[in-house]
Amino acid sequence: MHGDPFWICSDHDDDCRKAIGSPLTVWVGHRPAQFRLLTGAPKKFSRTRGVLRTFCADCGTSIAYLDQGLPEELYLTIGFFDHPERFAPQAHAYWDMKLPWVEFGDDLPRVGRYSRWRDPAVGNPAADGTRMAQLN
Repeated sequence: MHGDPFWICSDHDDDCRKAIGSPLTVWVGHRPAQFRLLTGAPKKFSRTRGVLRTFCADCGTSIAYLDQGLPEELYLTIGFFDHPERFAPQAHAYWDMKLPWVEFGDDLPRVGRYSRWRDPAVGNPAADGTRMAQLN
């Protein structure tokens, strides 16, 4: 990574929940030019139209999330970092999808859906329910 993240967010949406296998994840946003993987070649998959996810082919750790509606943004999952304590969330996204038994005592903003401006021309990735298979 080169430079500081521009956005760090707890994400509660169901698509990320299924992809990550957790009730929520924390995404750390960097510009694509700020990130370079030094070793290995991640596997890629897409569960929804316009969204590409990567993970480690050796250990299965989720690495990143790319969204065509956010072309200059790359989100790395908190579990990918050696020192995740450095990345405190700045908000909650997809608060409307938060599991009812997950509680927070913080005073961070709670955004009903996307917490970033997203290109409306791309549409909502899951609006039509399209689910895709793993890509090689």
